[in-house]
Amino acid sequence: MEKTLRRLDTASLVLLLLWLGMTLGFAALMAPALFSNLPSKDLAGRLAGVMVSRLDLAAWFAFGGALLLSYGGRWLNEIRDASPIGPLRLWSAAALVALLFTFSSTFLATPRLHELRAQMNAPVESLPQDDARVQSYRKTHGLSTQFFFIRMVLAAALVWGIGSLPKAKQPEA
Repeated sequence: MEKTLRRLDTASLVLLLLWLGMTLGFAALMAPALFSNLPSKDLAGRLAGVMVSRLDLAAWFAFGGALLLSYGGRWLNEIRDASPIGPLRLWSAAALVALLFTFSSTFLATPRLHELRAQMNAPVESLPQDDARVQSYRKTHGLSTQFFFIRMVLAAALVWGIGSLPKAKQPEA
């Protein structure tokens, strides 16, 4: 059983590290390159938006898969935390929060950004800064960026915490 849990944890680790690597590559390399080399910020933003949508899809697999593999394996084997707030509960709560932020990004922030871009029918930088649509766009974009970085932190925390998950049943008290 311990060997199986170790394999499931390794698979979870791979999923989380893969997603974290993709997001770090996007945030540190791709996004700055898009905004510095393309002729307009609007085009760079549209391409970055497509990439964020794809990273959101990958996040569903990374966080959902990690939760199913690491928590699910323990649930099936009836492995619990020794204390009321133990590593397994904290780890699974962090994975659920990451999925909540993924949901918010996928179904709230990204569609709202697309809706606002369609309403503007012009590049964001060409409109007056006091335009309500521009202000709403900037707020939503800020939230989307925060969701993205919070998920990166949660992925790193999940990677770090996976080694502390219980590997065996706790004796009944």
